[in-house]
Amino acid sequence: MSTVLYILGALALAIGFAGVVLPALPGSLLLVLGVFLLAWAGNFAVLGWPTVIAAAVIGIAIGAVDYAAGMLGAKAFGASRWAVIGSMAGLVVGLFLGLPGILLGPAVGAVALEYLKDPDFAKAARAGTGVLVGFVVGSILKVALAVVLLGVVALAFLR
Repeated sequence: MSTVLYILGALALAIGFAGVVLPALPGSLLLVLGVFLLAWAGNFAVLGWPTVIAAAVIGIAIGAVDYAAGMLGAKAFGASRWAVIGSMAGLVVGLFLGLPGILLGPAVGAVALEYLKDPDFAKAARAGTGVLVGFVVGSILKVALAVVLLGVVALAFLR
């Protein structure tokens, strides 16, 4: 049973790490699940509850960054609520277009809906830029937090 749990835990960590960048996957949830499965596989002897709790806190931080980054970027560049809604719609459409769609979809959606609200292209372009900057900065922070989470797990195994 423990071998299966180790394999499932490692898979959850790998897919969770990918999910930190790819919005279609629940990255932070899978990372925490992976840590829990690895801890369970070892009867919480090597990875104990403190490690699992630390992973959960980092997972919550990843989720918070994911939620806030795009909106804060959009707001910092003067986007309206319409641009934020457009960025979410653009992300959904972009998921079907691969990596370029995932990266550019939110910005295009923000520009489109901001322009529909107020036909000032300069303002709409600023909103799209804000969404793109927020997405990139948020992705960098999420990857950094995921690396910290994996580092906590690695350090626990090395003790």
